[in-house]
Amino acid sequence: MANSAYFVGWGTLSLINAGLAQSKGRSGLLWWLVSLFIGPLATLLIVVLPRESFN
Repeated sequence: MANSAYFVGWGTLSLINAGLAQSKGRSGLLWWLVSLFIGPLATLLIVVLPRESFN
């Protein structure tokens, strides 16, 4: 039971990270995949890295 809750939480975090990445002008799909492997560390990277600029 605890294992399934862990995976649901990790999957939810990866979806949140994808949306956050898209809001900062980054690839949601790429950050979703990265989040599946490094989870909360990906959240930190998305927040700390500057926005993508399209100049």
